[in-house]
Amino acid sequence: MSGSVLYDVPGPRARARNRLYGALATVALVALIGFVLYRLDDTGQFQAGLWDDYEYAETQQRIVDGLLTTLKVFAIAAALSLALGALLATARLSDHKPVRWAATVVVEFFRAMPLLIMIFLLYAAVFTADPMWALVIGLVLYNGSVQAEIFRSGINAVPKGQSEAAYAIGLRKTQVMASVLVPQAVRSMLPSIISQLVVTLKDTSLGFIILYEELLFVGRAFAQQTPPVNGVYAFIPMVIVFGSIYILLCLALSSLATWVERRTQRSRKGAPPAMPADDPALTGDGVHG
Repeated sequence: MSGSVLYDVPGPRARARNRLYGALATVALVALIGFVLYRLDDTGQFQAGLWDDYEYAETQQRIVDGLLTTLKVFAIAAALSLALGALLATARLSDHKPVRWAATVVVEFFRAMPLLIMIFLLYAAVFTADPMWALVIGLVLYNGSVQAEIFRSGINAVPKGQSEAAYAIGLRKTQVMASVLVPQAVRSMLPSIISQLVVTLKDTSLGFIILYEELLFVGRAFAQQTPPVNGVYAFIPMVIVFGSIYILLCLALSSLATWVERRTQRSRKGAPPAMPADDPALTGDGVHG
């Protein structure tokens, strides 16, 4: 069969129509990009003088300091959110109803709470003198709640026969979770976990709202403090430079996730196949000639 059970293979006319639509979409996208670049150039955003300050060592050091601050917040928030997610997921899978209910309330509340509001409230009410922890705890509470749902869904996706077989041989629930369910669930959860970590990395930029000197705050302050050139402030160069840094960070994290996923797939493929329990070679009940 030349077709698929999911869709019909397009014929010559359909292929020609799809190519036409693709060409029109490409032309429209190129035209839109060209119009945006023209408007930016027409308003003086591409003047060479707007980029001069990026050549100075002091400017480059400020960017590096902001980058290191962002990475520090991300590292702390990522580690704590994963730990909180694991704890909340375990509580939501508990056999005790009060524990499950309490964990569900916590998860649903912090998932529903807008992160920006949470960070601002933590800063205004608790961490006025130390905005870093307002940002970190806000990120941990929100992303930890999301990670908890990822963990719970991944564990529930493991076939029930796995846990039933483990209970049948006398393992306790903690042993079943640690030795059977979690190792199998990690492979399926990994892409979602890394995607949420990328969100955590990008959300560190919300620190500029509470005047924490992370990367975006440094970029905004730099654009405001740079003298205008012919009446134009250097906001577009700032967006290009600092936006590119954020994109590179997210791409690096995604590449790391892809590498880890491939490693886990290779290790799984390289494992020897399990022998069936009723194999005569194992039980010794085979027929001997």
